Amino acid sequence: MFFSGCDGSRWNNPYELSQVEEPVLFSAFSSRPKHLDPVISYNANEWSIISQVYEPPLQYHYLKRPYTLEPLTLTEMPTVTFLNQAGEVVSEDSGEVAFSEYRLQLKPNIYFQPHPAFVKDAQGQPALVSLTNEQLEGIRTLEDFTETDTRPLTADDYAYAIKRMAVTSNHSPILGTMKPLIVGMASFSKAVSAQPVTVPELRQKDLPGVQVVSDRELRIRIHGVYPQFLYWLSMNFFAPIPWEAEVFYDQPGLAEKNISLDTYPVGTGPYQLVENDPNRRMRLLANPNYHHGFYPTDGLPDDANPNLLNDAGKPLPFIKEVIYSLEKESVPLWNKFLQGYYDASGVSSDSFDQAISVSSGGDLSLTPEMRDKGIRFLNVVEPTVFYFGFNMLDPVVGGYSKKQRKLRQAISIALNEEEFISIFLNGRGVAAQGPIPPGIFGFEPGKAGMDPFVYDWRNGRPQRKSIEEAKRLLVEAGYPNGRQPNGDPLVLHYDTAATGPNSKSQLNWYRKQFAKLGIELVIRATDYNRFQDKMRTGQGQMFSWGWNADYPDPENFLFLLDGEQATVKNKGAGINYANYDNPEFNRLFKQIKTMSNGPERLELIRQMVRIAQQDAPWSWGFNPKSLALYHSWYHNAWANPLANNTLKYKRLDPKLRAEKQIEWNPPVLWPLILVLVLLLVSIYPLVRAYQKRQKTAIETHDSGGA
Repeated sequence: MFFSGCDGSRWNNPYELSQVEEPVLFSAFSSRPKHLDPVISYNANEWSIISQVYEPPLQYHYLKRPYTLEPLTLTEMPTVTFLNQAGEVVSEDSGEVAFSEYRLQLKPNIYFQPHPAFVKDAQGQPALVSLTNEQLEGIRTLEDFTETDTRPLTADDYAYAIKRMAVTSNHSPILGTMKPLIVGMASFSKAVSAQPVTVPELRQKDLPGVQVVSDRELRIRIHGVYPQFLYWLSMNFFAPIPWEAEVFYDQPGLAEKNISLDTYPVGTGPYQLVENDPNRRMRLLANPNYHHGFYPTDGLPDDANPNLLNDAGKPLPFIKEVIYSLEKESVPLWNKFLQGYYDASGVSSDSFDQAISVSSGGDLSLTPEMRDKGIRFLNVVEPTVFYFGFNMLDPVVGGYSKKQRKLRQAISIALNEEEFISIFLNGRGVAAQGPIPPGIFGFEPGKAGMDPFVYDWRNGRPQRKSIEEAKRLLVEAGYPNGRQPNGDPLVLHYDTAATGPNSKSQLNWYRKQFAKLGIELVIRATDYNRFQDKMRTGQGQMFSWGWNADYPDPENFLFLLDGEQATVKNKGAGINYANYDNPEFNRLFKQIKTMSNGPERLELIRQMVRIAQQDAPWSWGFNPKSLALYHSWYHNAWANPLANNTLKYKRLDPKLRAEKQIEWNPPVLWPLILVLVLLLVSIYPLVRAYQKRQKTAIETHDSGGA
């Protein structure tokens, strides 16, 4: 009766059957998000949550390549008017442009998620902002508030968010970038940061560069011409913040319960965060007030799966609930994915060989085991570069003479990035040819973009020059066989913050690459703070660093080599850690910095890349590949590294998921049966002894009666 009354397939399922059979996404997180306030947050695991809740004015088109901006809460892309110093309209190429003014027109009828902050009293004022201790006694999470309401999104919500950014105590990571950009931002920040300001005071203060024209129109004025400002408008820093939410969260008693804007965001996006227990799970629910998002109808690349447009034009989101469970270890997460209890998964080094096959040409494919389970995968080169840098101020590896260039070129050839990718990344990367990664305007595939100082074009692809060619360059640089003119070995120093046991093999690999040239490499490993200090002061000789795209523009990568960004020149404040300072490169960078994409800009970028390839301030390193696996019931999966709000496009087939979970997880009953048999075997002698005793007692009683 016990076995027949149970659905054995559910015994080891961590979720309720009612959840599995509904459009509920099951996912995981490994580290707790610290900040969910969009003005503060600048971390990938935080943005994976808040990007589903908040909506900046713009977003990246889900499918298009190259990465393309489109309106999110706007009726159209912002229109730009160019003004001279007197505020008069001028043309962009007039040479008189002092300001660029962006006009943002909001869509009508966009509403915030249901939230207690929007509940009003009879006078139309927030009603739940002065709760007593008794009223708060039963409140543990935001879900415990039974009263909620909403209101429409207005232009003032965007203006208020920008003003919050200016308050230095909010520690916005982009305030330093916005101060010289948005008109009046620097003086406004100083005024509102001198002493604490209340929410009403902050709202009333005038920020010259941000003007609310009406409930649905906002104008932002910036200094000069800077087309890349549009990319900033797609980031969560510019997401709207309802002032009522901050007033609500500021009341006494809520912070002690970990209920704040930093833990429970309030937005207009497709989802709302209803549970935030970072030690167990986080839960998103579809926002019932979300009615302005639809699946794209175009933009799919020709080589992509046409099924990605099966849901074209349908209202979003498709998934009604998302449950993120805490998984600190990769092995349990991977096993649960294989059981079908997680809908998608990354691929750790522990599970790579089980999931992925690598061909002799470096191509990745699924193993037969994965294909048999109907698992699919996404594999895309990320807009990221990891490079090996030379300090151009160093007297040995730096400098701009022919000999100094040839030393760096020889080292760049010897640093076999293809081998590094194969050994340490399981093939998840491509050797970079310059500072601009794939997917960014200015990147050129094939022979046109190849670094001719490190590679030759053979058999239709770039092939690294031979070590003999590197040794020839080393002779021309004045270091034959890795020896100095006095016969002493050439000793170079590599500075790194990689001090853990897992780094030992990589550091040994670097030593071997230099040893191929007869150069002795000395590893100088320090803690990260000391490493940063050495980079800022130009004390390092060679180092490794990386950069993720903030936005898909070549300026966001080429500025890493701009002389004006050199760290030593800027007393540690620059981002050009190689201290590269080529006047021609700098001149061209000033030209392309504020240009729109087009043939003229592309030609200038080509010149810049060729200059950098010849000077070799970096050995270009590699562009990593992201790899994600997902089950057959998980639809509309598409890799877009620059878009963070893609959850709304995903769709599930929960019926198929439930069937597969039953198929893949049959209950193992023999331990229970064995225990039951052992129990019966152990009881049987006792029962027999009892029966025998009872029989003896009866016989004795019958004999006495006779």
